[in-house]
Amino acid sequence: MSAHNCETCAVTAELERMGVNIGSFDRVVALAGNPNTGKSTLFNALTGLRQHTGNWPGKTVTRAEGGFEFNRVRYKLVDLPGTYSLLSASTDEEVARDFLLFGRPDATIVVTDATALERNLNLALQVLEITDRVVVAVNLLDEARRKGIDLDLRSLSRDLGVPVAGIVARTGEGLSALLAQIDGVASGTITTKPARVTDEGPLRQALDELIPMIETALPGVPNARWIALRLLDGDPSIEAALANGRLARPAPARPGHSPATPILGSAS
Repeated sequence: MSAHNCETCAVTAELERMGVNIGSFDRVVALAGNPNTGKSTLFNALTGLRQHTGNWPGKTVTRAEGGFEFNRVRYKLVDLPGTYSLLSASTDEEVARDFLLFGRPDATIVVTDATALERNLNLALQVLEITDRVVVAVNLLDEARRKGIDLDLRSLSRDLGVPVAGIVARTGEGLSALLAQIDGVASGTITTKPARVTDEGPLRQALDELIPMIETALPGVPNARWIALRLLDGDPSIEAALANGRLARPAPARPGHSPATPILGSAS
């Protein structure tokens, strides 16, 4: 049983505070990506007609939610606003970042455009600073093939330290492999080792001093380095979350995994 099914758990309470009701779903998956990467197309492909829209509480930003089933596990899929970064410079960025940081989804899909991969990887690397439960979906492979772009997705996965799936969301190509990777990351059967930007000089020294302090104050926090970077940058929202204890709640335990024959997820 997923930790999200416990009505008393802090993660469920945090999700409900953000307007996300888990209900009968077992796990929560976030969908992130730059605008115009086919993120909405992938959302529709995974959820079918089982979806609804609304606004994030207190925001004018639209939120879409849907569901799918894979390996007898029910997933709630939350479509985050399309953004180019997670630095909280806009309402969209703030909403996306807060969901990843405080909602702690069981997995996050970062959708990228195969024809503009280098530009899209900036957001992927930022997501990897917050959570290690990531799958990168390289969409629009058909467009890349038409343009003669040859991508080595295996090497990309090795470099990023997380699974990478090549897909064409519009036609359904590659979705079975993507769903298997989501299932593996969410259940913990796929171990990830996210790439981190190398720190040097005074920054590294500052992080070396600050990270142990954060880990002592927040035992088990999955993103102490990212929190340290934001504190050094003077991010007021992170300072407030640290002061009011919002960052102090324990991370959810990984749910159990029940192996089954991989199939294409169906809407539920």
